[in-house]
Amino acid sequence: MAHAKAVEAPLSPGPAKTGTGGNPWLVLLAVSLGVIMVMLDGTVVGIANPSIQADLKASMSDLQWVTSGYLLALAVFLITAGKLGDLFGHKRVFLIGVGGFALSSVGIGLSAQLADIIPGVTPAGVLIGLRVLQGLFGALLQPAALALLRGAFPGERLNQAMGAWGAIIGLSSAAGPIVGGLLVEKVSWESVFFINAPVGIAALVLGFLLIKDNRVQTFSRVDWLGVLLLSGAMFSLVWTIIKAPEWGWGDTTTLSFVGAFVVLIAAFIFWQSRARQPLVPLSLFANRSISIGTFLMMMVAFAMFGAMFFLGFFFQGVHGLSPLEAGLRMLPMSAGMIVASPLAGMLLGRLGPKVTMAGGLVITALSMFLMSQLSIDASFIESAIPFVLLAFGLSPVFVGATEIIVGNAPVELSGVAGGVQQSAMQVGGALGTAILGAVMAAEISSRLPGHLGPAAQAIPAEQMTLLEKAAAFGQAPAGVPQQIGDALHNSFMDGMHIAFLVSTGIALLTAVLALFVRSGRKTEGAPVHMG
Repeated sequence: MAHAKAVEAPLSPGPAKTGTGGNPWLVLLAVSLGVIMVMLDGTVVGIANPSIQADLKASMSDLQWVTSGYLLALAVFLITAGKLGDLFGHKRVFLIGVGGFALSSVGIGLSAQLADIIPGVTPAGVLIGLRVLQGLFGALLQPAALALLRGAFPGERLNQAMGAWGAIIGLSSAAGPIVGGLLVEKVSWESVFFINAPVGIAALVLGFLLIKDNRVQTFSRVDWLGVLLLSGAMFSLVWTIIKAPEWGWGDTTTLSFVGAFVVLIAAFIFWQSRARQPLVPLSLFANRSISIGTFLMMMVAFAMFGAMFFLGFFFQGVHGLSPLEAGLRMLPMSAGMIVASPLAGMLLGRLGPKVTMAGGLVITALSMFLMSQLSIDASFIESAIPFVLLAFGLSPVFVGATEIIVGNAPVELSGVAGGVQQSAMQVGGALGTAILGAVMAAEISSRLPGHLGPAAQAIPAEQMTLLEKAAAFGQAPAGVPQQIGDALHNSFMDGMHIAFLVSTGIALLTAVLALFVRSGRKTEGAPVHMG
């Protein structure tokens, strides 16, 4: 086996002379606009889902693909996209990502019109395809943004940048449900995607003017075999996660894709130990904090995105709120991040990541538990309390995990590190949506007959299946008796409660793991192992 070769990484100069150049806070402003566009899109999709389902006659599978197709594209391409930024310049890759994301968003808003001119394609199919394309451009954008911040804020100042970054994301997340709900209610669901166009234009202009970028010269080529092996492995993993609830976890097809993932990831690791300029130098994970931080990010995303997927259906389907009212219900969590993220940055600097992140995960577990106790007619205050707690629980984890993953990587690997961080989040989100969705569906199936009472015996199996699908949306089909409608809503609540309880357990287990993390030293000037 070939021995690892170490290449001395160039020392990271001060902010004024880093790859991003200029005033670091202006760099933060420029890259934040691009990510605000992504965050707006992420928050409004949940609000828009019920309207998309009604307008495009989309199934639950279609709606899951609206989310999962995007996550699949991100997960497959994020690390490669980060490497492309390391090679060709993070500014260039960032601007391409912003432009492509904005254009694909406009296309999503025109899904129905595009379906009319594309033979054999449904509007829902066009929307899903464009969401996949949007995910590819998002993959270019996000690691590049983190790498640009890594260059602008070296050393201990990165805590401050990540705290401010979290506050900006929190602000955009807070605006998303309100703006999204208002647009869905007063204009159309398409308009929530059109809004990305002006934000994208502003990000392109400011990014071009404020960011100065010159790529690190440590690497000179793309490890295409590594790209192929990693992409195949990530596709096999995420595709399995998405389809296993439909196929069955013990099905031959599911096991075949799991086997493909194991073989491909093993081949990838072997090749990375031999390649002259590997896609992901394996020594990156020799830092324990990077390894644990990556797993923490994945598990928190599992708990958050998996459980939060159902809240839009709860507020609009079961609770009977309008899209705008549903957005207002989610406001406390997003608004809380505006305060919680800078506070998390300060606490990380004073207490270190171990205590701060473990404490955040305990608060997250408490929030998830309170959500598992929400009643079918929960008041604003009853839902606001766990949402605010969730903001103060998640912020230390997201800020801390991002800082220890990206901040402990060498500057010349900041794009790859950003890709690893984002990939962990997307894989975790896909896992959460698929697994918690399966848990919820199983709970609905087992609980619905009991809620229907003696009437369940007279309902044919085919119709019962249709009722279970309606319950998964939190909806009662028009014209059904009040007793059946109540049974569907109560079954949905049972499923949502069990999903939040599972998330509670995951958050507590992850809190224990956080106790083993340490900040580690920043690695400017550290050897980078090549092959």
